[in-house]
Amino acid sequence: MSQKALKILAVIPVYNHATTLGDVVRRTLALIPEVLVVDDGSTDDGIRVLSGLNIITIRHPENRGKGAAILTAAGEARRLGMTHMITLDADGQHDPADVVLLIDAIQTNPEAIIVGNRRFSGSGAPRSSRFGKHFSNFWFRVQTGLKVKDTQCGFRAYPIVVFEALALREKHYSFEVEVLVKAAWAGLPIKDVDVSVHYPIKKNRISHFRPFLDNLRISLLNTRLTLRSLIPWPHRQILEKDDPNARITLLHPIRSLRFLLRQELTPCKAAASGAVGVFLGTLPAIGFHTLLILVAAGYFRLNRVAALAASRLCMPPLVPALCIEIGYYLRHGHFLTEISIETLGYQGLLRLLEWGIGSIFLAPVLSAGIGAIIYFVALGISKSFYER
Repeated sequence: MSQKALKILAVIPVYNHATTLGDVVRRTLALIPEVLVVDDGSTDDGIRVLSGLNIITIRHPENRGKGAAILTAAGEARRLGMTHMITLDADGQHDPADVVLLIDAIQTNPEAIIVGNRRFSGSGAPRSSRFGKHFSNFWFRVQTGLKVKDTQCGFRAYPIVVFEALALREKHYSFEVEVLVKAAWAGLPIKDVDVSVHYPIKKNRISHFRPFLDNLRISLLNTRLTLRSLIPWPHRQILEKDDPNARITLLHPIRSLRFLLRQELTPCKAAASGAVGVFLGTLPAIGFHTLLILVAAGYFRLNRVAALAASRLCMPPLVPALCIEIGYYLRHGHFLTEISIETLGYQGLLRLLEWGIGSIFLAPVLSAGIGAIIYFVALGISKSFYER
């Protein structure tokens, strides 16, 4: 997409923000000639303050949610032939002057989603917003392996192709989490831009975020996205490769595996994936090894299949027995030599404790050793690929 072809639409969803809407729209219109206001079923008749302004307005007959308003705007942007749209809130929290920062970012990265990073210092931001920012960032990293500074900020720029290619189901505040995660899975870059934010004093603050209901929606969405991220099966990409053999499909599993090894699983990533799998596989997390490994591999953007495969080296009885022996020795000064119902059955909790103690020492050693072996083996395989 060439920079000359960029056509940007500013989108302002509004629901009962008559006191701030006019100022936000006028300041935005001074920077972007194309502005769309989506009235999501407001009951304060605030849209009247926009009379005489050269903007586009769309009204929902009833309140459908912020996500629904953004999807409506995306449909209109597509009809108008826009390439991008910038979303900002109507309540005055976002400074329209920062629109130029997002425009610059679009010109530099036209295929990326640009997400504002709210600078909370001196903004009067409530603690719930600060906590929500970090909490949402954590789960986004677990689900995608990517670091984004503020996944809850609604001051964003989207390529219109995002809405054409992704299946988006959320209609409320949870939409802004869903679209980021699914876009990251689809291979779109996500870039941060620092933006200012202003929170009025509490008595003047108007928020339509319903703590219980909206947090419940976001929690259910995060649960669903996290479970999907734990499945080591690739997501459909928006930015397709030109090579037809560079597609991952069940119809050609060998070709797909060869592509993954050549394109994604570098020796360093293979070694790190294996080391994490072995490290966590050594711990006495009975019944939770697979879950821990999948979450950790996703968080650090490692290969889940390699991590799970390496963790099989830690299956009983050898590695747990070594951990128990080390832990027993550290507790008693000698090794456990009696194997009986009493020592392994009645004293099972003690053995579990010793397994944990021993794993503290054995896990780093095993993970480093296995990681080194995997690295050199993968390095040899990679060289053979390049020599062909």
